[in-house]
Parts: sequence; structure tokens; C-alpha cells
Amino acid sequence: MSAHRSLKSTVIRSVYAFVGVILIGLGAAVLKTGDVGLDPYTALNVGIAAKLGWSLGSYQLLSNLVLFIPVLIWGRKYIGPGTIINMVLTGFFIDIFAGLLAPLAPASATLLSKTVFFLVGILIFAFGASAYMSARVGTAPYDAIAPMIVGKTGWKYGRVRVPQDIIVVILAVLVHGPVGFGTVVTAFFNGPLIQLFSEKINIPLATRLAGDDPSDAHSTQAKAS
Repeated sequence: MSAHRSLKSTVIRSVYAFVGVILIGLGAAVLKTGDVGLDPYTALNVGIAAKLGWSLGSYQLLSNLVLFIPVLIWGRKYIGPGTIINMVLTGFFIDIFAGLLAPLAPASATLLSKTVFFLVGILIFAFGASAYMSARVGTAPYDAIAPMIVGKTGWKYGRVRVPQDIIVVILAVLVHGPVGFGTVVTAFFNGPLIQLFSEKINIPLATRLAGDDPSDAHSTQAKAS
């Protein structure tokens, strides 16, 4: 691949990752607005940020910087523009979208409203996470943990991501983060949803938009499964 084409591919994939991060922020904000419980990692960060009196964006950036250390040591291949985009912007996007969606919060939550907020939120969140990871221009530290383990063990992604999220849910409960039924369900289904969106939509689409070799997408799909 020529240097020009490689640069063009990286730029397009970085934009794809940026859009994914925006969707992650929107999905998490929908979950927060519906008061159904945030995804495990965000719930943990919200709980700790509240205890420190920090904004979510500021604390999540610090949390990502700490998790970045082991990735820098053992998973450098997962570091790229997408890593920085996710590390720096996700928490702030959640803050922004949560503020915009606040007027839509139901005055008295019902089972129906909570179900709608959860389904919409988790689908947007998982699709966004899949999009930025499928761009293959770097992975956020928290999301790099599962692929790092998969690379060492050959296990399926969902088999690793689910236990990881469950552990973080427990920690979120201990710090009184916004844990709800949505958090628990997300811990079990977020990994499989991300894998599904990656294999069926985002890996092929990102590859096509970047103008890369389609066989590259098939190779990435094989690794993801």
C-alpha cells in the first residue's frame, strides 16, 4: 500500500473511530437519562468521580491514563489515534449528551420507559464501541484488556469481556456508582453485541470506506471470533 493511500486510510478510519466515540457518549447518556444504570466502566467512573467531586470527563480521562500503562507495556499494537480519541473525549461526550437529554428524562419512570431507554441506549453504545474498535486505529485502555487476553489465549472475545465487565460492576456497586438492571444486563450482553456489530457491519464498512483490501476485513473478523 502506498504512503498516500495508507495516510488516507488512517484518516478515514480515525474519523470512523471518532463517530464511534460520539455514539458511545450518546448511548451512555441515554442510559443515564433513563436511569436504568450505565455501562459498567462508566458506572464505576461516575461513582468515583462523585466521591472526588470531579466531572465524569475529567476523572475518566485520569482513569484511562492509569489503564494506559499496562497497554503501553503489553499491548502496544492496540495504541493509535483511536486510543487518544476515546481516552480524551468519551467522558466529556457523555457529560454533553446527558445535559442535552436531561429534559427528556421521564418525571415518573415506568417499566416501559426504562425498557425503551435501556434498549436504545445499549444498542447505540454497543454499536459505537464496535465502530471505533473496528476502525482499527487504536483501542481505549479499558477495551484493550479483552483483546490483549484474547491474543494470548485464543479465547472468544465475549468469553473474556463478560467476566471483565462483571468485575467492574461489582466495583461500581462498592463505590455507589449508578448501577441498575441496565448495568447488569450490559455486563452480560455488551461483549456479544459488540462482536456481532463488528462482524456483520462495522469491520466490512470501515474497510470499504477506507479503500483497503477486503481480505483484510475477513482476517480481522476471524480474529474477532
